[in-house]
Amino acid sequence: MESIYEYSEEMFKQYFVENGEKPFRSSQVIEWIYRHRVHDFDSMTNIKKEVLAKLKEQFYFSALECVTHQVSSDGTQKFLFRLEDGNWIESVLMKNNYGYSICVTTQVGCNMGCAFCASGLKKKKRNLKTSEMVLQLLSVSEFAKIRISHVVIMGIGEPFDNYDNVLRFIQIINHPLGLEIGSRHITVSTCGLVDKIYEYSEFPLQVNLAISLHAPTNEIRNRIMPINQKYPLEKIMEAVGYYIEKTNRRVTIEYILLKDINDGKDCADKLCDLLHGYNVYVNLIPYNEVMEKPFKRSLKQTMVEFFDILKKRKINVQLRREQGGDIDAACGQLRSKQMKKEE
Repeated sequence: MESIYEYSEEMFKQYFVENGEKPFRSSQVIEWIYRHRVHDFDSMTNIKKEVLAKLKEQFYFSALECVTHQVSSDGTQKFLFRLEDGNWIESVLMKNNYGYSICVTTQVGCNMGCAFCASGLKKKKRNLKTSEMVLQLLSVSEFAKIRISHVVIMGIGEPFDNYDNVLRFIQIINHPLGLEIGSRHITVSTCGLVDKIYEYSEFPLQVNLAISLHAPTNEIRNRIMPINQKYPLEKIMEAVGYYIEKTNRRVTIEYILLKDINDGKDCADKLCDLLHGYNVYVNLIPYNEVMEKPFKRSLKQTMVEFFDILKKRKINVQLRREQGGDIDAACGQLRSKQMKKEE
């Protein structure tokens, strides 16, 4: 049997046609699942019993088990979920002045090996199913009793390493009869899988793209992000340029400031040189220190000086407001702690 949350409306249409039913049944099912948030087929009162019987034969309502829930003083909430196979994943709910956003995980573990990141402490075991991503959003929304308006796909794992499932997840949460989260309120982050950036340029929905860059030169990036050995900065920026030209959309550049690694004034100038002429927006991020990693957070004054250099050189930039600093804020920390308990 398959999870009911695995199917997009188009997949349900195909299912109903193949089973001799009218395709409009797909809209009914989608509405019951995502608008009315039912957890069983018998609650779908406008669908014939014979149809429901067929659905029960093929689908079931899967669920995530919330094992740990942390709440920060700033309202940020972190969730540790157990999957049906016993693996662990994390989701983060953030309260902003424009509403609530969720950071969604796409893989069990991560193989990208970024030197500063807690997500890579445990290697990738498998990709998440589409349903397991959808359920993060539904579970957090129902637990916190709020409507989530923005989604960032940048939790544990590399989204473009789970490309097809991630795109189907986006189609499901964006659907007008479902959760109806606007495409411009959804952001996918990649550490630089260039071939997928080109492919993503053809995606019909106007979903945002973020690049986890974190270094202005290949020398620095090679040391902290192994993916740069395969996709160096020149190839990444070429792909970013193609994406911008193809979609006419601005790209977000994520840049975590690491003390004495990538936060000097020379790095700020080199970053400006690298990004000059591109329609990008730089998000400077204070580092959440990870016990198992040697990296330290940049000094506040250093971060401000870095920001000022970019601003003076006409680069669109913000210094991200820190959220969840008093809980296990870095991606992967909560999962890593849980796994250590079991070792």
